[in-house]
Amino acid sequence: MRNIKLTIEYEGTRYSGWQRLGDSDKTIQGKIENILTQMTRSKIEIIGSGRTDAGTHARGQIANFKTDSKMDLSEMIEFLNRYLPQDIVVKKAEEVPERFHARYNAKGKKYSYYIWNDLIPSAFERNYSFHYSEKLDFELMNKACRKLTGTHDFIGFSSLKKTKKSTTRTINEISIQKEGNLIHFTFVGDGFLHKMIRILMGTLLEIGSGTMKLEAIDEVFERKVRSDAGMTVPAQGLFLDEVYYRD
Repeated sequence: MRNIKLTIEYEGTRYSGWQRLGDSDKTIQGKIENILTQMTRSKIEIIGSGRTDAGTHARGQIANFKTDSKMDLSEMIEFLNRYLPQDIVVKKAEEVPERFHARYNAKGKKYSYYIWNDLIPSAFERNYSFHYSEKLDFELMNKACRKLTGTHDFIGFSSLKKTKKSTTRTINEISIQKEGNLIHFTFVGDGFLHKMIRILMGTLLEIGSGTMKLEAIDEVFERKVRSDAGMTVPAQGLFLDEVYYRD
């Protein structure tokens, strides 16, 4: 039995997210599994590194599946990209050890979020960024990034209710880069809770526009209450860039 690791790129606008939903044909996982099943002539289930929400994009989603197929890896890539929709692309296929698991072996992830910061929206960036017209204080936002970096209980910055699982995560980096009207935020950490990046982004924007005080971050960490944090920004500005694994 072979274990195949895939690196996948997708434009998530017209999908209900990564995770297969029953017999729904509107998920990334469902689309890829259907083609793999046709390719191998056996039922295939793939394991993703994690879920992405409806409308979220990926440059480097990782998944793995097991198969008895003897097909060459380059032939697999060619078959998948021939029959998958054009907004889903398999960039790489590798044979990995049997114990490799795309989700359980992931040690960290890198995400990007894009803001279109101008009074006038962009027709071209509407599916790949969040239009936010308020003037932003970058010095304040950078201070907020430093407060959010490190190891904390991030439950107040997530959509999770109470859970028995740990909600402590480590963020290694949050950086901001301005490219004209487009602002690129980068998040690197060992893992992120449900909607955590979208809520962190909303918090950064509200601090940057002056509708929330910088000290609110400390209050969210202390009180662990979701309503103390900023808004949840839309999914279309979010990209999964890379998933990290130990060698």
